[in-house]
Amino acid sequence: GTTGFLPTLISDDLSVIARAIAAVDAAIAVGVPGVLGIHVEGPFLNVERRGIHRADKMRALDEEAMAILTAPRRGRMLITLAPERVAPGMIARLVASGASVAVGHSDARYEEVTAARAEGLTGVTHLFNAMSQLGSREPGVVGAALDSDLTCGIIVDGHHVSPATLRLALRLKGPAGLMLVTDAMPNIGTDIAEFDLQGRTILVREDRLIDAAGTLAGANLSMAHAVANVVALLGATREAAIAMASETPARFLGLSGELGRIAPGLRADLIALTADGAVAQSWIAGEPYVN
Repeated sequence: GTTGFLPTLISDDLSVIARAIAAVDAAIAVGVPGVLGIHVEGPFLNVERRGIHRADKMRALDEEAMAILTAPRRGRMLITLAPERVAPGMIARLVASGASVAVGHSDARYEEVTAARAEGLTGVTHLFNAMSQLGSREPGVVGAALDSDLTCGIIVDGHHVSPATLRLALRLKGPAGLMLVTDAMPNIGTDIAEFDLQGRTILVREDRLIDAAGTLAGANLSMAHAVANVVALLGATREAAIAMASETPARFLGLSGELGRIAPGLRADLIALTADGAVAQSWIAGEPYVN
C-alpha cells in the first residue's frame, strides 16, 4: 500500500546520519522506486521522551550537525526534533535549506512549540506518543498540535494511541490535518519473529513490536492496514482515510504538485484495492508492481 516513502533513521551518531543521507541520495539518483527522501528522527530529542531511542545517542543540534543536515541533497528531508533542545534560529536555518521540520520526542511547552512554528516548524511526529500531553493549564505539544495548522502524523495500529483519542483528533484536525504513518520496521512483509535494533532484540508479538522491557519499538503496520484501521477504528470514510495516506502527506512534504492525487500532470503512483481493502496491485511512476 505504499508508493512513496521516507526511509527513517532513529537517533544515531552523526557519521551514521551522514551515511544514511548519502545512501538515500544515491538511491534517488539511480531511480530506486518509491524513495522520496529521508526522515532523520533524532538525535536532537528530549531524553525524557526518548521511547525506544537510545539515551546515549541524544545530542545537541550544533554546527557540525547543521552542516550535515543542510548540505545539498536529492529528495525531501524531514527532521524530527525537540524544540526545547534546539537553540533559537536553528529551525529557521533547517527550513531555509529545504527541510521540513516536525516536533517529536519532546517535552516542550505550548509556547515553545509556538515559537518553533514561527521559525517554520510544520509537523508533529507521532501525535500523542512521546510528547508532553494536553493539560488543564499547560497544553503541551499535544495542545499546540491540536490548536494549530501543524500537520500531525498518527500511528493507527490500535496500540500506540487509543482509537477514542484519535477520533477526537480527527474531529479537530480533519483528514487534511492528519497523515498516516506506518512506523514500520524490518519485519513488515516477512515472517521473522525478531530483529536487531541498535544492539537490542525487538520481538514481533502478534501485531505489536516490543523490546525486552515491553517498550513499543515501531509498529507492525502496513499502509494498507493503516487505511483500513482508520475506517474500522475511527469511523472515517474510506475516501478520508485514503486522503490521510496520500494527499495530506504529499502536501506536507511540498510534493502536492507531483503526487498524492489522481489528476492530469501528476505522477501515476497508484494503488488498486480490493473490496476488503487488500492491495491488488500498485504502480510507481506508471510502472506496475504485482503485490
